[in-house]
Amino acid sequence: MEASMSLSSFSATTAVTEQPVLEPATVDRRSSRLREYAGSQPRSLPAFSHAAEHPLRTAGLVDLAVEQTVGWFLSQQYSDGHWRGPLEGDTILESEYLLICGWAGRLDGDEIAGCGERILQEQLPGGGWAIYPGGEVDPSASVKAYLALKMLGYDAESEPLKRARQAIADAGGPWAVNSFTRFYLALLGQISYAACPAVPPEMILLPDWFPISLHRVSAWSRTMIVPLSLIWAFKPVRKLPPDRGISELFEGLPHPNHVPPIGANDGWSRFFRGLDRILKVADGLGLRPLRRRAVTACRRWMLERFTASDGLGAIFPPIVWSIVALRAVGCEEDSPELVECWKQLDGLIERPDDGTTRIEPCRSPVWDTAIVLRGMAAATPAEPRSEAAMAAAADWLLEREIRFAGDWSRRVSAEPSGWCFEYANRHYPDVDDTAMVLLALADWQRSRAKSRQLWVAPRRQRIQQAVQRARHWLMAMQNTDGGWGAFDRDNNHELLCKVPFADHNAMIDPSSPDLAGRVLEAFGGIGMGVGDPVVDRGITYLRNTQEPDGSWFGRWGVNYIYGTWQAVEGLRAVGVPTDDPMVVAAARWLEDKQQATGGWGETPASYAEPALAGRGEPTASQTAWAVAGLVAAGRHDSVAARRGVQWLVTTQRSDGDWDETAFTGTGFPRVFYLRYHYYRVSFPLITLAKWRTAMAAHAPAQAAAAEKTLEGRVA
Repeated sequence: MEASMSLSSFSATTAVTEQPVLEPATVDRRSSRLREYAGSQPRSLPAFSHAAEHPLRTAGLVDLAVEQTVGWFLSQQYSDGHWRGPLEGDTILESEYLLICGWAGRLDGDEIAGCGERILQEQLPGGGWAIYPGGEVDPSASVKAYLALKMLGYDAESEPLKRARQAIADAGGPWAVNSFTRFYLALLGQISYAACPAVPPEMILLPDWFPISLHRVSAWSRTMIVPLSLIWAFKPVRKLPPDRGISELFEGLPHPNHVPPIGANDGWSRFFRGLDRILKVADGLGLRPLRRRAVTACRRWMLERFTASDGLGAIFPPIVWSIVALRAVGCEEDSPELVECWKQLDGLIERPDDGTTRIEPCRSPVWDTAIVLRGMAAATPAEPRSEAAMAAAADWLLEREIRFAGDWSRRVSAEPSGWCFEYANRHYPDVDDTAMVLLALADWQRSRAKSRQLWVAPRRQRIQQAVQRARHWLMAMQNTDGGWGAFDRDNNHELLCKVPFADHNAMIDPSSPDLAGRVLEAFGGIGMGVGDPVVDRGITYLRNTQEPDGSWFGRWGVNYIYGTWQAVEGLRAVGVPTDDPMVVAAARWLEDKQQATGGWGETPASYAEPALAGRGEPTASQTAWAVAGLVAAGRHDSVAARRGVQWLVTTQRSDGDWDETAFTGTGFPRVFYLRYHYYRVSFPLITLAKWRTAMAAHAPAQAAAAEKTLEGRVA
């Protein structure tokens, strides 16, 4: 351990540039080599009986594909050593940005028009809007898009809005929207706050042991509930002119003054709906003796979490709600708090080359940098530029370890450590990013064990200390069931899923198989294994959560392909053998889901319909996950793995990238999905490099077996 944990002396302190510095000449040179070698490449493979028809050609293409992808990433690195790819959600982001700007009187500027263009661009032929490509009409996304376009001046009788109006009616009408959408409609005077769920600010005063206290809900819900509670308390309204509103959507419909049932209409759901009515009556009668104290506590709680953060929670929804909440409690538009909120919100604006505006849900530099560093390390490029790039990335990651006791510390006693997803989010390091950073650092130091970049005593000591802190933090964050959640320990009180506000499907943060697999993989990367009590509990958790067909659910990536791959990687990393029934069943499931072209794909619809698990248009990211799962399961030389590798190398573009429009990342299952633009490049790089290494390690054994067979025949 002492010799393996070290870091290079390379240090990068240059400020982040707006765009990475590209070197087209390098990319073009590698592109021409790949084209020369591979000739005209098909976009997909025909079905064939055995993928080893051209093993040498496949191996050569893998070498060039890896080199090509490394070159692409070198051209994308920021000057301070990190990587960050675009992070894309559906049009609710652009719609909500327009709604908040309209509420604040800021509907001007090129970015406003660009948001409108993107909303129109994503409208489905049937008139509505979906929450992922290929999805069905979503009422909430469609109503918000409709209102946003009306606020921009589109006439209700224009062709796009006529189609949208019909699609909304067919999808259940405007009252089919979720709680978040209702709050936007109430802010803009389109419905009454009575139709929104009650979110009393007094919730912040409840002790942690109380069943519905603030710190029993998930971290991301926490950052939304606090500002929303201030909005509910003050009920600010900026009513729109009639021609900019959406009264036509409500024609002939009653305006309820309560919230509808959510999910199963069981006893607890009925209880909380009754409590919702009681809270509203009490609020209307002025029966709120603790209101002033609660408002003060909520405001203080928010401002504390603005510190060393890219906004409250560092994600789009709480940043937006913070703006409204601060105005509601009396902050002026030019106050430092509101200026900072608008700065963080506008920092999420992206301007693609198509002339539209895209709003990111947050930024993903730590996550992207760790994954790319893993790919670069697995590829083991030897040229000085790659060495320096990896060292700079490792330095950048180490500088962002969070040594602050955030919200997680209310339930966990451990030395502060961990990494967040974004540039800054001091209160909310998360398990997934921390595990991925540990993997990146371990992979990098292992691949560069003989490099002069590593053997500098201060750097070696620094990485050792960071790894040990993070290891202990991850161990302390393990849930009672043996798994891990994202931000908190044992945040799994399902009663909270019954409250009316819970329709965003993310009120709690329970264990998930993909997180358990990632943490086990990280533990394996730093020398932990079977026999360690923490590891053994994690293995038991995965054994208990495997589906009957051999797959695992994926909470943070779509879906069963993601969960199955990550679970297998974790199990194998800590020493679970390839003949363990869990691993065998998982590998068989992955092989069964391979498509005739050689690739894998899965639609987000599998969250609502498990029968669709492992089914969907093939993508580079999901194919990479599936092949990586087979490699981890010891099936790198199988027909399925070879076919998957061939699919990847023959669908790669000449610049080292892959085409992928599908959303393969998951924010909230059935509610919000993501397209990580780097996934389609970084995960194929990791997988192809790992497959190449596995095949090389397997080659001597194959040769020995062949020689033994030949000797037997001669004898």
